[in-house]
Amino acid sequence: MRMENLLNRAVAFAAQKHAGQLRKGTNLPYIIHPMEAAVICASITDDEEVLAAAVLHDVVEDAGVTADEVKSLFGKRVAEIVAGDSEDKREGLPPADTWKVRKVENIEHMTSASDPGVRIVCLGDKLSNIRSIQRDLEALGDGLWQRFNQKDPAEHAWYYSTIAETLRAELGGTGAWREYREHVNAVFSGYLEQ
Repeated sequence: MRMENLLNRAVAFAAQKHAGQLRKGTNLPYIIHPMEAAVICASITDDEEVLAAAVLHDVVEDAGVTADEVKSLFGKRVAEIVAGDSEDKREGLPPADTWKVRKVENIEHMTSASDPGVRIVCLGDKLSNIRSIQRDLEALGDGLWQRFNQKDPAEHAWYYSTIAETLRAELGGTGAWREYREHVNAVFSGYLEQ
């Protein structure tokens, strides 16, 4: 596999697979999110496999792509990093009912992953998400939480702050982690112990 083409191929593939999808509650094309996640990851590493995985991080979870397809097109490591940031959505069960268990599994997988790329992509993904949440919270107020499967902001506070603490040891020295922590503190100030 030619590495110099890996990131370009990942961008084209993700754009194709996310075509027509919008960011939750907005009119923004979905591809903006994985591209933003990749830019955040690029502030931490120049590892092209990690950056490709950042661009691809939602194709299995949200675009109907299989893990085997990612592996055959982009290699084993990229597929493993993507898997590290993908949730088992438990098809057939109400998403609100499985929200907490999916988040716990996500944290456990991120913690146990041997490849630091899993945690870098997680930070890129979650920083992109929390930026959007803070922007939309300022515009919409507490009505924002109604767009999510989990409508209790205290549960989101638990999840986002747990991610911050889980990533602190390895990524706490990065600007991306510090920005993430600032957004978490701002969005969830009424729900977190200071």
